[in-house]
Amino acid sequence: MKLPSVVLALTCAASVRAQYFSDGWSPGQAVTREAPPPPAYTPGAPPPESQPAGRGVPSSFDVSNLLTSGPVNSLFSKLGVNLTEKLEQAKKEADIWDHRIPLITDDNYDEIIVNETLTEEEAEDRVWFLIITVSTGGNNAFSKIADKHFDDAYNKTVIEGDLPNVRWGRIDYLNVTYITTKWNIWQAPYIVVLTDRGQTLRFYKANTVRLDPDTIREFLKEEGWRESEPWTSSFSPGGSREFVMHYFALCMKKIYDVVVRVPKWVLMVISGVVANFVMKWFHQNDAPPPKKTESKPVEKAVAKPVEKAVAGKSVEKAVPGKPVEKADVKHTDAAAPEQASAFPAKGKGKQRKGTKK
Repeated sequence: MKLPSVVLALTCAASVRAQYFSDGWSPGQAVTREAPPPPAYTPGAPPPESQPAGRGVPSSFDVSNLLTSGPVNSLFSKLGVNLTEKLEQAKKEADIWDHRIPLITDDNYDEIIVNETLTEEEAEDRVWFLIITVSTGGNNAFSKIADKHFDDAYNKTVIEGDLPNVRWGRIDYLNVTYITTKWNIWQAPYIVVLTDRGQTLRFYKANTVRLDPDTIREFLKEEGWRESEPWTSSFSPGGSREFVMHYFALCMKKIYDVVVRVPKWVLMVISGVVANFVMKWFHQNDAPPPKKTESKPVEKAVAKPVEKAVAGKSVEKAVPGKPVEKADVKHTDAAAPEQASAFPAKGKGKQRKGTKK
């Protein structure tokens, strides 16, 4: 029993080649240092390049691969939907912006802008230059032009490096609800100059200002935005009624989060039913329209002579255009000749039978 146990122990020991102690540093050997930790994220910095997993081989569980291959693609092709074309279009829409400019959303607004780690001096000088765009909709050509000039101005600023206190950001109007509602913005594109960690806001409609790269850079270098008054109403940040816009924006965000999950055709059906009901409710007390009566030609009535016979009295004959004449009618108890011949008296019938006998 001991021999097999010893052989097994020697076999396990021979298979282990771990080195528990290093030889240490020897003179003339290069000093090895640990790799520095990755730098923290700063707005405007290019995102790190991600290496594909599995030596560049796409994963079989990728959503795009699942949709463009197999029975899913064939099913949608029978329904007349080209998923490959739709995915390529989505990729093109995702590449319309400069990815070095951070995208501000409802979820990361407080983290990136409001709670940005800054010293007191840096917080006083910090300026956020934002653009609110609708280019993802694909139908607003002016918004696409504004995005292009905005990206070109940012690129020149990165090359020159002369605006260290300015940070750039982009807000997608179609996918952001809370921020735009709280700021009372209902259309796009808009330019926003944000200072004091979001407490001071200045808005510029993009179609009323010159949006070329040189003008934008000059506007920021000379701080031309200080010449315009900030938003200082009671509903603005820090106002007495700011809470109204806050809760209203929260309600709109909740509604958007629910509606965005509903298919478009379902929304069309629901909106049609609601519109029909509302129209009926608005017109329920309306008086019915009067019926059209067809006018008939009036026929001229021709008067006919009327005779009135009364026992023992005169009869007046009314003839149009003639004086009334009176006629005397004699009253008699005898029946009409037709009635007398048709119904003979009983006594006369008995007399006739007696004569025959």
